[in-house]
Amino acid sequence: MGPAGVPALPFLPPWPALGSLAGGVGALGLAWAIRRHRGRPGVDWFLVVFAAQATWCLSYGFGLLVEGATLRAVLEATTWLGIVWTGIAFLGFALAYTGRSDVIRSRLFVTIAGFGLLSTLVLATNPVHGAFWTGFEPDPVLGVATVSYVLGPWAYLVVAVESVLVASAVFLLVDTLLSYGPLYRRETAAVALSSLPPGFALVAWTLGIGPVPQLRLAPLMFVPHVLLDAYAFNRAEMFDRHPTTSRAAERTAIDDLPDPVIALALDRRIVRLNPAAETLIGVDAESARDRPLEAFLDVPVGDEEGEIDDADEEVTVAAADRRRTYAVSTSRLTDPNGTHVGYTVVLSDVTERERRRQQLEVLNRVLRHNLRNDAGVVHGYGGLLAERLEDPELVRMADAIERRAGALAALGEKAGTVESLLDDAEPTAVDVVEAVERVVAEARERDPDATVDLAVEIGDGGAGADGSTARLRADALRTIVENVVENAIDHHDGAGTEREDGGPWVRVRLRREDADGGEGSESDERAGGDDRFVLVVEDDGPGIPDHEVNAVESGRETALEHGSGLGLWVVEWAAGALGAEVAYADRDPRGTRVTVEIPAVSVE
Repeated sequence: MGPAGVPALPFLPPWPALGSLAGGVGALGLAWAIRRHRGRPGVDWFLVVFAAQATWCLSYGFGLLVEGATLRAVLEATTWLGIVWTGIAFLGFALAYTGRSDVIRSRLFVTIAGFGLLSTLVLATNPVHGAFWTGFEPDPVLGVATVSYVLGPWAYLVVAVESVLVASAVFLLVDTLLSYGPLYRRETAAVALSSLPPGFALVAWTLGIGPVPQLRLAPLMFVPHVLLDAYAFNRAEMFDRHPTTSRAAERTAIDDLPDPVIALALDRRIVRLNPAAETLIGVDAESARDRPLEAFLDVPVGDEEGEIDDADEEVTVAAADRRRTYAVSTSRLTDPNGTHVGYTVVLSDVTERERRRQQLEVLNRVLRHNLRNDAGVVHGYGGLLAERLEDPELVRMADAIERRAGALAALGEKAGTVESLLDDAEPTAVDVVEAVERVVAEARERDPDATVDLAVEIGDGGAGADGSTARLRADALRTIVENVVENAIDHHDGAGTEREDGGPWVRVRLRREDADGGEGSESDERAGGDDRFVLVVEDDGPGIPDHEVNAVESGRETALEHGSGLGLWVVEWAAGALGAEVAYADRDPRGTRVTVEIPAVSVE
């Protein structure tokens, strides 16, 4: 009978020794398999883990086959050496693999590593003080050379610390599993579970739980540990996809942003600042943490119920002898369960935008005012001169002055139109047919010598009943129709082909295309298949110069692509306000065809 009352079975092979050796060999095999991944997050630490595990298992396995007291004591000490460093290395792996390498360089982890070094020293000098164990003596059972001894206080401390370290590592891996979902699920789950069998077995042996207290089962439990790790390495490609990428992306997305980002708790106290925010408020993150945001910036962050006002907010901050203006964007910060846990405040530097807006407003106002007044004076005097002069050449010159003054006055009016288009006006319910008919009627009245035809292909019902009503910006719609028709008339050269006298001719067509296969549905592919109004304006004039169309379509004015006026640009900006598309094409035998596709947003 063994000392624990368990009958000895000498005819059985030494399976405890074989199991321990198998665990050690498996650890070495996995270390060999992942050596090619060295340099990737967590791999070097995992190699240390396997080295510690192999030391633990092999020394214990060989110890079960050794009967000499001295050698057996050395192998037992080596086993404890593997125990000491397995937990430390496993925590290092978890930190590196989950993207927390900065913690490894912290004082906390240095202290943990220092505990490992101190424990190694205490273990080496145990015969002097007995802090690890006392009463070491052979106590064979089940055919192997097990030993019995009384654990010292340092041994209990080592097991407790290692258990906490392993539990912390498992927590980090499980947190990664929960935070990043299925991307790393198999890897983290397998590695986290692999640490449980040997961990529980070690704690059970330390507490004397089990029918054979002198036999440690922890080294044997490294067999399933190795199998789970092998699954993670091979099938789940653990080191080809690791959470460090996701954590680095999250950190970079905030820290590398040029805009200040501030994370606040529910009580509006600062939790985190990115470097740009540190520069803005003039303090580092550590100094600002847990202080109210209002101590640095007067920024509204939600009401008393935590609701966020969607209204645009701006704040002006004096920094580096300059005043900067920031647009403030506040959003709710929630945990994975959707619980409101704080706020994120992003401040976008709009100083240059605001300065340019002010400059444009001033220039626009001065341009419109001066052009209107001065052009009016010149136009008036030009008319008086034309009436009083008798010399035909002088009369011609006076007429030219009058015409150019009128053109300058019209340019000032276009500048006013541009200013209104840049405003964020709300769309309203507009009868598109009625709006187009009104502009055509005004064009006929303004230029009675021009022919302006209109064809509407929408229906005969009343406004809205026939699909002629849509939700859009009325000023933008009017601007497009007015400018396209006006350009066709004003730039006509009198050599047209539609009228016998070659005079100005313009044809305006308006139709509605429905996404469900209505008229014109062949162009659904181009505009995405939504309902739309299609406005087509044709003329038989000289055509629009290519360089003017190229300037507008490229989105910039250059020395080689210079437009002669604001007309096409005004049409382009108005189309942008409507979400419309504009296309210019030559017309046969001469002239221009302008096609405008306008989204037909339904009126609710």
